[in-house]
Amino acid sequence: MRDLWQELDIIERISNEELKDKVKKTWEIAMQRGGWDNSVIFDIPFTLLIPGCPVSLVEHTKQVTEMALECAERMDKAYDQYHFDRDILIAGGLLHDVGKLLEYEKDGDSFIKSVTGKHLRHPFSGAALAWEIQLPTEVVHIIATHAHEGDKGWRSLEAIVVNKCDFINFDSLRSILGTV
Repeated sequence: MRDLWQELDIIERISNEELKDKVKKTWEIAMQRGGWDNSVIFDIPFTLLIPGCPVSLVEHTKQVTEMALECAERMDKAYDQYHFDRDILIAGGLLHDVGKLLEYEKDGDSFIKSVTGKHLRHPFSGAALAWEIQLPTEVVHIIATHAHEGDKGWRSLEAIVVNKCDFINFDSLRSILGTV
């Protein structure tokens, strides 16, 4: 059986052990509350907006986090003014969609919106869960503002990078699959 943290091995680049543990705890609690286990976690699509989405939530999370880190590192090298918090960026990337574990449920062979998901989109449920786990407000901020819900307000440098990488990932896949 595949292990979530072997797949999301970028978590090992978080130097703050307490933060790393809280990221793991957030995923574990979201899985429990959503009714997910290791037998299904790698099958959950990252979006319900693309019918038959071929990319899992775990793979999307990994790609967005790795893209965000690479982008931030390039910006840091290019501009003296740009300084980001690597631990916060990685934690925010790994948790940006954790609320989808509460937003979705399995119905036979399909994945659908859960009752929670019909009332709360994943930025809200994910941010609430991260707040409950007492993650730093900088991480909660990334989760809360990574999607369209954050478009009208301020985003930190780390939140901007996660937001853009998330939408590069989503919009590119929609274009490739012809669902634009």
